Amino acid sequence: MNENIIKAADAAIRNIPDFPKKGVLFKDITPLLGDAVLLKQVIKAMAEPFREAGITKVLGSEARGFLLAAPIAIELGAGLVPVRKKGKLPAKTISASYALEYGTDTLEMHADALKPGDKVLIADDVLATGGTAAAMKELVEKTGASVVGVSMLIELPFLKGKEKISDCKLFSLLKY
Repeated sequence: MNENIIKAADAAIRNIPDFPKKGVLFKDITPLLGDAVLLKQVIKAMAEPFREAGITKVLGSEARGFLLAAPIAIELGAGLVPVRKKGKLPAKTISASYALEYGTDTLEMHADALKPGDKVLIADDVLATGGTAAAMKELVEKTGASVVGVSMLIELPFLKGKEKISDCKLFSLLKY
């Protein structure tokens, strides 16, 4: 991979201290999203490790995950499956819950979005504690489809999220 893309992506991400709460350094990807040339390069870089894997569907969770998963799906010639918070999808859904700092949250996808034999890539903006990625993996497995890999724009290794998806091929463009 081109080191220039990694450097440019890193430079485009804005650090916002104490957001959403004191002590957190938020990685704001909106400047990267606003740079058409860089965004295209980042999407290609996030898709590249899975180009020959026969991906049939890309899962993206709301909201920033949608912004990356959709163009990655196009890049790979795959369909897109939106994963949303509980109660946001109109048809029959399946769900998976995961732990948050204070409580739990639930993700859902349409029950008919995947079928056995689908080869799935999970794409998202940040791998932190791994709860969202693990819940998305659980949703895929409930359908009989298989997770081929996980592609993240950013990984925060000190939070050990990788451990929750350790049996998946993981690609992270940036690590902080």
